Amino acid sequence: MESIPTSPLLQIQPPTYGNLITILSIDGGGIRGIVPATILAYLEAQFQELDGEDARLADYFDVIAGTGTGGLITAMLTAPNQQNRPLFSAKDIKLFYLQHCPRIFPQKRGICGSLWNRFKSLLGPSYDGKYLHRQIKQKLGEVRVNEALTNVVIPCFDIKRLQPTIFSTYEAKKSPCLNAKLSDICIGTSAAPTYLPAHYFKNQDPKGNVKEFHLIDGGVAANNPTLVAITQVTKQIFDENPDFFPVKPMDYGRFVVISIGTGTPKMEQKYNAKMAAKWGTLGWLLHGGSVPLVDVFTQASADMIDFHISVAFQALHSEANYLRIQEDTLTGRDSSVDIATKEQLDRLVIIGEKLLMKPVSRVDYLETGISEPVQNGGTNAEALTKFAKMLSMEKRLREKNSPTATDI
Repeated sequence: MESIPTSPLLQIQPPTYGNLITILSIDGGGIRGIVPATILAYLEAQFQELDGEDARLADYFDVIAGTGTGGLITAMLTAPNQQNRPLFSAKDIKLFYLQHCPRIFPQKRGICGSLWNRFKSLLGPSYDGKYLHRQIKQKLGEVRVNEALTNVVIPCFDIKRLQPTIFSTYEAKKSPCLNAKLSDICIGTSAAPTYLPAHYFKNQDPKGNVKEFHLIDGGVAANNPTLVAITQVTKQIFDENPDFFPVKPMDYGRFVVISIGTGTPKMEQKYNAKMAAKWGTLGWLLHGGSVPLVDVFTQASADMIDFHISVAFQALHSEANYLRIQEDTLTGRDSSVDIATKEQLDRLVIIGEKLLMKPVSRVDYLETGISEPVQNGGTNAEALTKFAKMLSMEKRLREKNSPTATDI
């Protein structure tokens, strides 16, 4: 099968010229994407202090992965502009959410508006997605996966085939039909059940083969796409991709992973067995203005992935290379994925800023399920500053070792 060539636009030299494999992962979560956007703006600012104001996240990560709203952020961070630099800086993404979310998720106010929203959600998606789709197509244009400025991984779920579809730079090289437009992928991965409509499109490879896609939210499979990203890299190592130095697939000491969540209402404990025991189909789809079934599967996948990676890194004595930043104390409207009022969006910005000042934490799954501070871990902001220095040094090492060093 004819393969898709590697993007000539890649900003980062491959891991074979350095010591590390660097991964950035962003969870799904609707408007709560403002939280990781705020975190990422801080991280990018640290890179700019080290390497100049033109520094962008795509210059430092071998893979950027995202699901749902995280998939959109991934595309915005890696799609090239006319100067072959990232289309959006990290700080611009927060502004995009503040400007456009009220029109993506228009709110009807008052009791009548609330009743209408609930009734409408029983008949079809709560939102038609037209404004979102228009903005995505306008911003991302005709850019395809293989044109991203670093390797991307964006999970979706094909509702016709009932299986995940992983769009990635690596998969696009092997299967040209997966070299789809980033706009179509973003529309698909953000199509959360009950909130936004499923997305259908066709893609044709250079030989004329056509593949159909019937996509919904990638959160069905991996709301936290970190493990998917690690697996994609591991497959490249197994396949002896020359971009990767000789390294064992499970040598997590070589991996540096930053995983950013969009927040969770875990501590609120808004459901219980007594409630759920009475639910039928309607109860699982609508309870107290939320969708329990969606809450359950998105949180379950995110937690299981975090648990797996955290334990694996600890077992291999590489826990310092894995940073998970997640706010697990959201309550009420703060946990909503679609209440896009100005007041609520501004609150999410504040939540992201406060999260930076919170201690680095790790979930204690055997006890409370709540994140507990890591001893001597410092704050999330301090950890990001430390990671920025590490990745800046790695970038310089690769540029020094690269045969094209004189061209950089």
